[in-house]
Amino acid sequence: MKVGLANLGCSKNQVDAEVMLGFLAKEGFTFTPDQREAEVIIVNTCGFIEASREESIDTLLELAQMKEEGHCRLLIAAGCLTQRYGKEMVREMPEIDAVVGTGDLPRIGEICLDLIQKKGVAKREWLSPPQYLYDELTPRIRFGQKHWAYVKVSEGCNKQCSFCSIPIMRGRLKSRSLDSIVQEVQQLAGAGVREINLIAQDMTSYGEDLRERGALAKLLRVLGKMEGIEWFRLFYTYPTTLTDEILEILASEPKFCNYVDLPLQHIDDDILKKMNRYGDGALIRKLIERIRFIIPNVVLRSTFVVGFPGETEEQFQRLVDFVEETQFDRLGVFSFSKEEGTPSFSLPNQLPESVKKRRQSKLLRLQSKISHQKNKRLIGTRHRVMVDGLSPETDLLLQARLEGQAPEIDGVVYINDGIASAGEFAEVEITEAHPYDLVGRVVSPLSFHSHFGPPQ
Repeated sequence: MKVGLANLGCSKNQVDAEVMLGFLAKEGFTFTPDQREAEVIIVNTCGFIEASREESIDTLLELAQMKEEGHCRLLIAAGCLTQRYGKEMVREMPEIDAVVGTGDLPRIGEICLDLIQKKGVAKREWLSPPQYLYDELTPRIRFGQKHWAYVKVSEGCNKQCSFCSIPIMRGRLKSRSLDSIVQEVQQLAGAGVREINLIAQDMTSYGEDLRERGALAKLLRVLGKMEGIEWFRLFYTYPTTLTDEILEILASEPKFCNYVDLPLQHIDDDILKKMNRYGDGALIRKLIERIRFIIPNVVLRSTFVVGFPGETEEQFQRLVDFVEETQFDRLGVFSFSKEEGTPSFSLPNQLPESVKKRRQSKLLRLQSKISHQKNKRLIGTRHRVMVDGLSPETDLLLQARLEGQAPEIDGVVYINDGIASAGEFAEVEITEAHPYDLVGRVVSPLSFHSHFGPPQ
C-alpha cells in the first residue's frame, strides 16, 4: 500500500516525518511522492504560530480532494497542530480520518493498519502526552539531499517564554544519551552524509534533564573527532546558557562551522521581561562581543519577535537600532502571534496586525540592506562550498552553500560556470552578490578523499 506524506514546519518536524516513514515501511507501506497514487496520505502539521496553523489546515483540505481525484482511502493529520488541537480537528474536520499527536508517532504504522481494517468503526484520536524521542535504533527514511542530515539531540523545552507554545506541543526537555547521538551520526556517515545539523528546541540545555554537567560540551568534543563528517552546525543556542566553553569548541574544532544560531527575540529590557526571557539587553550585547572575540569569522544568526503586546514605537526603534548596530549575518523576524494557552495570550495592549506587519517589514528591509552589503564584500573572494546539486530554480545552475549558509533557512551560492557533483566540496570564486544569495564559478572541485583523506 502506498503512502504519501506532506511535511510542514521546522527541521524538527522533518526528522519526525522521516521517522514516521521508517515505521510505515516497517509495517509494509511504500512511500510515493505523488499524492494521487497514495492510498494513505499523512500531513505532518505545524502549530507554532497562526500562519503555520492556517497552512496546515489548508494543506489538509487540499489533500482531502485526493479522496475523489486520487486513490486516497485515509487522510491523517499528525504532528504539532494535532497534538495541540486534535480533538477540535476531529470534531470540526470530517475530511480527516484520524489525528495522531507527537507522542504517538512510533505507532503510525499500526494506526494506519488499524484504520484500514476497521474503516468506519476505528477510533480517530491518538493523543498521548508528547514524550516520544527517537534514538539510533529507530527506523528512519530520510528525504531530500543525501549528503546532509538533521540530528535531533533532545525534545521539548523547560523554558517558559510567555509567547511560545512549544512546551504545549512538545513537552518538557528530554535529552538523548551521548552514545545514542554518536551512534546515529556514525550510521549517517556510513550512509554518505558529510554534513550534520544538530537541532533541538533548546540546544544549550542538552543533558540538564540527565543531570550531566557540561553534557553539550562533552558531546561536541566527541563529535569533533569523528571520521566521515566534515561539517557540524548547531541550532538554537539560548543566550544565557551559551558558554565560553561551547564557543571555544566551535572555534577550535575544524569540523564545526563558524556559525552561531542565537535567537534573541528582542533587545528592550521591559519587553524581554514580559517575554519571560532570561537576561537583558546588556547581557546580550556582551555575549555578542564575546562570540565575535572567540570566533572572529563567525556567521551570526538570530530571530526577533516584533509587535509583542505593549511594544511601543520607542521600544521597537530600540530593536531597529540594535540590528543596525550589530550587523547580523542572518536574521529571521516574526510578528507576534497570539497563542492560546500561553501567558502572552491575555496580556493587555495587544497591537493591531497592521502595526505588527509594518514593523516586521521595516526590520526585514533593514536586514536585507545589511545582508546585501555583507555579500557584496565577498565578490572576488574564494570559498570552499558544499555542492547540493542542480538548482530547483533551473537545471542551468548548480546550487551550493558556504559554511555560513545553513540548508533550507539561509541563502545559497548559485554556480553558473564550472562542474561539480552533489555532495562534494568545491572551491568557488564569488562573482555576483544579491541580498541573500551569491553567484560564483567553480575554480576547482575538492573531493573528500583528496582534501581530508579517506573516511574510516
